[in-house]
Amino acid sequence: MKKSSWRLLLVLALIGVLVFMLAGCGGGGEKKQTETKQEAPPQKIVVKFSHVVAQATPKGQAAELFKKLVEEKSGGRVEVQVFPSSQLYGDKEELEALQANNVQFIAPSATKLVGFNPSFQIFDLPFLFPDKEAVYKFFSDPNGGGKMLSSLEKADMIGLAYWPNGFKQLTNGKRPLLKPEDVKGLKFRTQTGGILASQFTALGAGSQAMPFAEVYTALQQGTVDGQENTFNNIDTQKYEEVQKYLSVTNHGRIDYVVLTNKKFWEGLPEDLRKIMSDAMKEATEYAVKLADELDQKSMEKLKSSGKMQFAELTAEQLAAFQKAEEPVWKEYEDKIGKDLIQAALNAAK
Repeated sequence: MKKSSWRLLLVLALIGVLVFMLAGCGGGGEKKQTETKQEAPPQKIVVKFSHVVAQATPKGQAAELFKKLVEEKSGGRVEVQVFPSSQLYGDKEELEALQANNVQFIAPSATKLVGFNPSFQIFDLPFLFPDKEAVYKFFSDPNGGGKMLSSLEKADMIGLAYWPNGFKQLTNGKRPLLKPEDVKGLKFRTQTGGILASQFTALGAGSQAMPFAEVYTALQQGTVDGQENTFNNIDTQKYEEVQKYLSVTNHGRIDYVVLTNKKFWEGLPEDLRKIMSDAMKEATEYAVKLADELDQKSMEKLKSSGKMQFAELTAEQLAAFQKAEEPVWKEYEDKIGKDLIQAALNAAK
């Protein structure tokens, strides 16, 4: 064989080896890329939980527990960022933010949901609930609190739970409130909701709706004379610094509805949705226990501070207030729904 032919064969053999090696490298690289893709951790889901009260409140503590449980149970796949004290959104903005999915969880006062369902005014119907046990029983009643939560889906929200706070008391900076006539002529801050204005109108008083974050300054500057709130909110907001008198009336409730964005919730992987549901159930049980404890502690703290004059009304005095509020029941029973009011009355039995 000629030398040139040997050279040609040698070149062809070398080319074959190179092609084989390159193919092998390419295949190995593809396999490595595939393995890398398979080993890559799932992308972390970051959710925001916004609320307007202090972290030391029942709602604030329950939100922190929810965060802890979700992050632990998900193995770090979910990060829950909690924003208390209106750091992210205030009263007016948080519902819109939830519907736009700019925040994934909020826990507004039930009164804030009146625009979506007037029945949520039931918690403000004066003297409806005689004790906390009746309230908790109503929460869990499918024909009561359960029915109200279900109604929110048409507004693209999912109602996950009720978190209690407590019964409302009256405070003011002018005089002791021992009978309905004492309230006449004063002006009180309220949350939004027509029934709250009607409640004070029935007592001959004025009212002004304003965000929770603005109340302390309004009391301090005399924009309003007084307000209604739970012992724990009065304590954590330091209203005793700007209010001299407190009347223990237990005339209405402040309770929260934990909400999530419907599209966000339904778009979660099934296992994460279960983790969050379980965490919410646990946080709710904690919120109930904590609300009772903190409300009692706050009452004792306010009472012992000596900064406010406490008036613990007698049964006869409370009956006078209840009678004065009867027109409010007549005005709102159809708006709230007689069936729901009856469910609440049944819960008290």
